[in-house]
Amino acid sequence: MSGVRMWTWVVVGACAGVVVVPGAAVAAPAPAPEADLAFHGTVVMAGDRVQVRLTARNNGPAAVPGATVRLRWSVALAEAQQLPARCAREDVRTVVCGTGALAVNGVGERLTVAVRLKGRPSEVRLETDTAWGGGAVDKNRGNDRLRVLVLNTGDAYAF
Repeated sequence: MSGVRMWTWVVVGACAGVVVVPGAAVAAPAPAPEADLAFHGTVVMAGDRVQVRLTARNNGPAAVPGATVRLRWSVALAEAQQLPARCAREDVRTVVCGTGALAVNGVGERLTVAVRLKGRPSEVRLETDTAWGGGAVDKNRGNDRLRVLVLNTGDAYAF
């Protein structure tokens, strides 16, 4: 009886080998590099104007050829905006901006984004996060996904 079981295993193993190897081997894709992007800066609101100054940082372990930060406000932005060349409007409350290349443990150029709000709210919430990480995987999203409550006082709030 044990001989029959052995024969069954050999036949199944042989068939499985034929099915698994149908032709030329295909290489598995290389794993995505890992980087830890972080954004730090200040935000000030006065009247209907909000100014964000931020710097991107890459804590590694891989370099990032370029990334994009998303800035989203809790209220709509005014229709007309004068955004920096590396920024674009994503929707009625959101702007995305390129950070440029970020070396391992490198700090990017300071980005200053001034926007006008629709109306003059007494406060606004700014949310930042990485819209695109240059193809890198970021396992620590806690330092690039931030929320800041900004009062309409002209005071700077750090994040």
